[in-house]
Amino acid sequence: MKHRLKKPTFERSTLRNIGLARALSKLGYCSRSQAARMIRAGKVKLNGVVRLNPESPTHPGKDRIEVEGTSLAARERIYLMLNKPRGVVTSASDEKGRETVYAYLPKNLPWLAPVGRLDKASEGLLLFTNDPEWAARITSPETHLDKTYHVQVNALVENSTLVALREGIQTGDGGFLRVKDARILRRGERNSWLEIILDEGKNRQIRRLLEHIHLEVLRLVRVAIGPLALDRLQKGATRALSTEEKQALGLAMRAAQL
Repeated sequence: MKHRLKKPTFERSTLRNIGLARALSKLGYCSRSQAARMIRAGKVKLNGVVRLNPESPTHPGKDRIEVEGTSLAARERIYLMLNKPRGVVTSASDEKGRETVYAYLPKNLPWLAPVGRLDKASEGLLLFTNDPEWAARITSPETHLDKTYHVQVNALVENSTLVALREGIQTGDGGFLRVKDARILRRGERNSWLEIILDEGKNRQIRRLLEHIHLEVLRLVRVAIGPLALDRLQKGATRALSTEEKQALGLAMRAAQL
């Protein structure tokens, strides 16, 4: 497999020793787990020497890394959005043979990692990149970047429910769950659509909150991350983020931390 190489460029935070498998991931070559397997198989050299330990200290800005005889350099950064369909797993592979999000990515791209997750039953906006520092900022709890969801529930929701969601609940394990904001989008004869905004990312946060107040989630769609909206992107389709969209996300992250 041919790899198009570019001169490496690293942010200040990456100019330190990290594990060899992580360095391969940061270079956008593959996932850390794939890198670890290649390293243990003797396919990776560090400064001309085969290393079998995925945690071998590596300085990405100085050390020379080769995979099967090909010298690696940092790849062009790619930022992609997918409208994830329901029933698809956010994973590179699945031991149960279920369809994964990678079935929907263009085939001519280097390794991209999902930025956060959407569970199998959820759908909507999912980002992919080979820029791990950018991904870490998007998902960091300290960033407080808004994530907006449209949620269909199996009841006619009243304003008191919205108040309960904003005030939050104490979980059985001593944790605390809440939403930043919630409003009713529309109500039918037997169900309601809510817009819920989170500024933190805890596992199954919306589903757990709604289960606590005895509401069943019928559909859960992420429609925006900060100012980046899903808009009319078709189900299962992907597109690259524009420079303006990436800049707007950066501004939103900085503003959220003020």
